[in-house]
Amino acid sequence: MERLLLNNFYTGTVEGYSSEGLGIVRVNGAVVFVPRAVRGETVKLRITKEMKTCYAGEIEGIAAPSPERVEPDCAYFGRCGGCVYRHMSYAEELRAKKQKVQDALKRIGGLDLRVEEILGARDPLHYRNKAQYPVGPGGAVGFYRQRSHQVIPVERCQICAPAADATAGAVSAWMKKYGVPAYDERTGKGLVRHVYVRTSRKGESLCCVVLNGRTAPREPELAAMVLAAAPQTVGVVLNRNTRRGNVILGDGYRTLWGQDFLMDELCGLRFKLSVPSFYQVNREQAETLYGKAVEFAELTGMETVLDLYCGAGTITLAMSRKAKWVIGAEIVPEAIENARENAARNGIRNAEFFCGDASDIAARLEREGLRPEVICVDPPRKGLTPEVIAGVAAMGPKRVVYVSCDSATLARDLKRFGELGYQAERAVAVDLFPGTCHVETVVLMSRVKE
Repeated sequence: MERLLLNNFYTGTVEGYSSEGLGIVRVNGAVVFVPRAVRGETVKLRITKEMKTCYAGEIEGIAAPSPERVEPDCAYFGRCGGCVYRHMSYAEELRAKKQKVQDALKRIGGLDLRVEEILGARDPLHYRNKAQYPVGPGGAVGFYRQRSHQVIPVERCQICAPAADATAGAVSAWMKKYGVPAYDERTGKGLVRHVYVRTSRKGESLCCVVLNGRTAPREPELAAMVLAAAPQTVGVVLNRNTRRGNVILGDGYRTLWGQDFLMDELCGLRFKLSVPSFYQVNREQAETLYGKAVEFAELTGMETVLDLYCGAGTITLAMSRKAKWVIGAEIVPEAIENARENAARNGIRNAEFFCGDASDIAARLEREGLRPEVICVDPPRKGLTPEVIAGVAAMGPKRVVYVSCDSATLARDLKRFGELGYQAERAVAVDLFPGTCHVETVVLMSRVKE
């Protein structure tokens, strides 16, 4: 492999994409990762960084553009770190994401499992029903530049709901008008850290302003400005987070105006959502995702189903309509409270919920003799701990349905399940995050040995 020189120019063809959506170009045997590339293009690139086994580069010219290349529809693309695929057709984006999942299953999991299909979004714009805007100096509200905590001010986002953008803009205007300082994570001083907005199918929204303290100046004016910008706001909530670090929400909440929850509809069911409740950010695609999870569960009405990481009970309650009994477990107390209320609100009587760590819940239920026919897991991006996997396997379910938002940790966990007698049989990718490098996957595992 020839060593490439920094700031020198080279020509190569984009062979594919990395898991983060970067184009992969091979130059004289060396791998170069370049942003905003499209597979099949011949590009002139400049080397910007040398790493141990690869290089980073920037495209300086395109000799042969791909027919899948499109003009980005966002003025912030390339500066804001949210989207990586706005320069290509949606069909090409879906191909890249399906290959990402396939590569992870093979390379990390060592699995010969074919990803059957990727289910794309009917509308890839303005799909996010939850937006979290970091706040920068001078009341700038937007999103972080990629691999940094520099806030890029954003007035209109192509994947967030317009009501969320309007709410964030109102909080920014309130800060500027009344001199309310932004939080500075380097010093730990300042007040406003994030603007967090949920929106419903009906267009209603819930605003939460995250503070480095208990109170804010001019609180009535804050509520009034949010309502003026987003008239369908149902509540304005203050969250107290005085801890250093990247965790967005703290533990303390205070309702400034209206209510501290939002009602929404998913899979024909009504859900009550508090600020910290887990809920998929793309409502329409979540229905597709959960429908596939229910299909993989192969329910006949006679099964007991355990749903770990149940959030506000979305998958649990979707499963309840085809199962004999469903049990949901989640570590967030507010989410479990919402889940129980959601079951009652929808007249579902064959569901119960427990609050606690997934590994502790799984171990306790196994000791108590629970033997569910189906276990569903929908963990956060870091995947499952070995203890959770062992607890699931110890209960001996016939089928395990794994819903994943990170194909790398999914592949790692499937390998661990394989060592405990579970074989991955089916995999389908579902695009809940158009424009970004993220993709959801549903995998069916079956018990092949005790």
